[in-house]
Amino acid sequence: MKKIISSTNAPAAIGPYSQAVEVNHMVYTSGVIPIDPETGNLVQGDIKVQAERVLKSLSALLTDSGTSMENVIKTTVFLKDMNDFGAMNEIYSSYFTVNPPARSAVEVARLPKDVLVEIEAIAIK
Repeated sequence: MKKIISSTNAPAAIGPYSQAVEVNHMVYTSGVIPIDPETGNLVQGDIKVQAERVLKSLSALLTDSGTSMENVIKTTVFLKDMNDFGAMNEIYSSYFTVNPPARSAVEVARLPKDVLVEIEAIAIK
């Protein structure tokens, strides 16, 4: 059975999709971009600032889903510029300090709202 997850601690969906979906004790998040959930405004700044906001929101979304960053088994990182990989990785590694999940990281032509980074995750519950 599919359960739709909605959280005020992560950016609201900006289209016809759910923030996260739970199926069979697995949580699948949509991509999270650097929007401040309190203001609804895009966070301005370099890749480190944007990655921090994304991971903070992703963590809150997972917590509100009944799981945590420690239970993430796979992430996908979408970068506007692969030259930002190292700086993004510095922030990313602070959220996944032990037994990090599997991960893919790709450069894309464009992201919603022209952000620098978007991250999605799959976690066990």
